[in-house]
Amino acid sequence: MKKKLLSGLVAAAVLGSMALPVAAQNLAIVNGKPVPKERAEVLKQQVERSGRPITPEIEGQIKEEVIAREIFMQEAQKRGLEASADYKSQMELARQTILIRELFSDFQKKNPVTDAEIQAEYDKFAAANSGKEYKASHILVEKEDDAKAIIASIKKGAKFEDIAKKKSKDPGSGARGGDLDWANPSSYVSEFTEALVKLEKGKMTDKPVKSQFGWHIIRLDDVRQAQLPKLDEVKPQIAQQLQQQKLGQFQEELRTKAKVE
Repeated sequence: MKKKLLSGLVAAAVLGSMALPVAAQNLAIVNGKPVPKERAEVLKQQVERSGRPITPEIEGQIKEEVIAREIFMQEAQKRGLEASADYKSQMELARQTILIRELFSDFQKKNPVTDAEIQAEYDKFAAANSGKEYKASHILVEKEDDAKAIIASIKKGAKFEDIAKKKSKDPGSGARGGDLDWANPSSYVSEFTEALVKLEKGKMTDKPVKSQFGWHIIRLDDVRQAQLPKLDEVKPQIAQQLQQQKLGQFQEELRTKAKVE
């Protein structure tokens, strides 16, 4: 009898130790149903991807959210809502969304952007933006006669900046006295660029310059060699851009290969 009792206690102890890891994997038990910790981990990863730090307070909120979802889900199941056509349609859309996201994630993992690709893209950017940068100011008005009158007024001693603030149609630069800051001349419309590059430093156009925006009085304030960011400064942006390009090409290839009737 004593031997049987002892063996029973040992068996109970073994079974109890086997049950501990299973219980430890649960976040809670709601109405007798275990809630796995994995659900909280998934939400935690989503919060981390959004850039928010996981504090003890956030962890507590995540736990409460998971438990609340289980409570609400059980009630919905009790009411038979899983059998509704609307629920099934939404579940199918959710399934498609998740599966497609996994497809794109898998592609990106297997087709990472290389350092060589980033370097090549940076070199193209540097070649396209090298050369000189121009620091220009302008006053933009609607009529040619108004532009001519402004030029005459400035030649007589009126301040370019003051007139720009009062009369320029370009609200951005006008508020700064006409200042357009440093830019590659190719960033402007062609008529503006042609007039700008002909100017000497500190000089203003003698005649108004017409563009699709109106009439410009242009002044060249300074010239310098283009100041390009270093590769390390723009590497994350280039990598993201190339990654999106690769993904876009992958999507287009799948569309092209697909037989749609």
